[in-house]
Amino acid sequence: MLACRAMTTTRTTFTLDESLAEQARRLGVNVSAAARDGVASAVRAALTERDRAAYEAKPESVDEFWIDAAAWGDE
Repeated sequence: MLACRAMTTTRTTFTLDESLAEQARRLGVNVSAAARDGVASAVRAALTERDRAAYEAKPESVDEFWIDAAAWGDE
């Protein structure tokens, strides 16, 4: 879940299959909350994918400086 904090909200509109909307009403599903959860999940997934793509485009490599720097404390 995204960090809880006071936030400004924005109103949005989306379409939903009629039979799915009817099932949601019958089952008492809060469509607004479900949509917020779904968008939050999609954003997390997109951020993860973006980070993975960035890493794959330019992966980390061994930096000899840091190998020597770590040894400073051992002397």
